[in-house]
Amino acid sequence: MSRNSALAAILTLPLLVAACGTPQERCISQNTSEYRTVSRLLAEVEGNLARGYAWEERQVVRDRLTQCRTYVRDSKGRAVVAYEPCWRDYVDTERYRVPIDPAAEQRKRDNLAARAAVLGDRAASVVQACRAAFPEDQR
Repeated sequence: MSRNSALAAILTLPLLVAACGTPQERCISQNTSEYRTVSRLLAEVEGNLARGYAWEERQVVRDRLTQCRTYVRDSKGRAVVAYEPCWRDYVDTERYRVPIDPAAEQRKRDNLAARAAVLGDRAASVVQACRAAFPEDQR
């Protein structure tokens, strides 16, 4: 798979996933995404405050000794598969601790909590509207 086709597949994946589900589920998902994002950020900030530090991630390139396939000619001139050791790069994700400023994190938590409260009321009304607009069969 070429790089461009892989990129196209990655970019169209959210569209395909969004196409799944009932119309009611799609309506609710599309109209409550900001509320879910703010709620996730609020949970992350509260976890940082409880721990006293934050987690961050970085990509690290490492070498790994592996077996690489190569082709050699035998005495009759035929191509034969052979394996030899070789070094390959791979990308690893590391999590590491980052110190936080508790006062700044508390301000962030307060702002996110206020925003989540406003968005929560809006999300509740949107869910009711989506359920009214796209009723599902109750079995």
